[in-house]
Amino acid sequence: MWLILALAALLCWSGSDLFSKIGSKPDDKYSHWKMVMAVGLVMGIHAAIEIATGTGITLMDIIYYLPASFMYILSMIFGYVALRYIELSVSSPICNTSGAIAAVLCFFVLGSDLGGLSIAGVILVSVGVLFLGIAEYSENDEAKMLRQQKSKVKYTKSALAILLPVLYCIIDALGTFFDSVILEEENTFMPQIFHYLEEDVANVAYELTFLFMAVVAFVYVIIIKKQKFEFHREYPKGIGAVCETLGQFAYIYALAANPVGAAPVISAYCAVSVLWSRIFLKEKLSFKHYAAIAVVFAGIIVLGAAEGLAE
Repeated sequence: MWLILALAALLCWSGSDLFSKIGSKPDDKYSHWKMVMAVGLVMGIHAAIEIATGTGITLMDIIYYLPASFMYILSMIFGYVALRYIELSVSSPICNTSGAIAAVLCFFVLGSDLGGLSIAGVILVSVGVLFLGIAEYSENDEAKMLRQQKSKVKYTKSALAILLPVLYCIIDALGTFFDSVILEEENTFMPQIFHYLEEDVANVAYELTFLFMAVVAFVYVIIIKKQKFEFHREYPKGIGAVCETLGQFAYIYALAANPVGAAPVISAYCAVSVLWSRIFLKEKLSFKHYAAIAVVFAGIIVLGAAEGLAE
């Protein structure tokens, strides 16, 4: 059963990447806020179902989990903005290197054991991201436009295009770091601030915080900025939001059932995102891009395996 759940998380999260990219229109400067609205609505519905079926939660639980929730949501906003400026094939691998940064944070701040496998994964990820950034920024404009003709979406060379997914992975890593503190029953790192929460309670707290952000985004985009909602342009965001929420649900139970097997399987989902981007979005990268991405993939899978073995 764990393998089915792990594969479900892999497919759902890669699907979330794909549909979020489809829904992120380069000409819509509010697309990231609309994506927040979609994800927050779906997560809010799931949270209501969880509460109705017995998950108890209080306002203080939401506040206790706020450091992690804030980082996760902020990182996702940066990730959604990035999709307007860069190919999914480049963005997804960079975003998913957050596990490497989180591992380093836990090592230096919490004194967690960072074994040889984890160190190898961190090195591979770091080298891969470095060369991916070099490949993206050093490519001349003519070559970039030539390979983008088939996808019919043009991206100009920009430091912002690489900076946004890098910000995602750094901020998401902080969320993972806070998660590791909050979900640790015998936490000794600033216990007066970080209070222990059960995993299901933390997940509902996160979803309710996302719902709040969705309301804020709705007020800003629809009421204050008076933007119109066009279903034919926005429905991919809804599909992406459903995939994101289902992936989170499958991820929790897959890791609970078999962390050793599930972690490396799920960690490879960005590889599937790149596959979907090639098939459905017609994205085409240079050999240098693909070589760097392959190194990132290897590092992510090694880190996933190390995490699973540590459990």
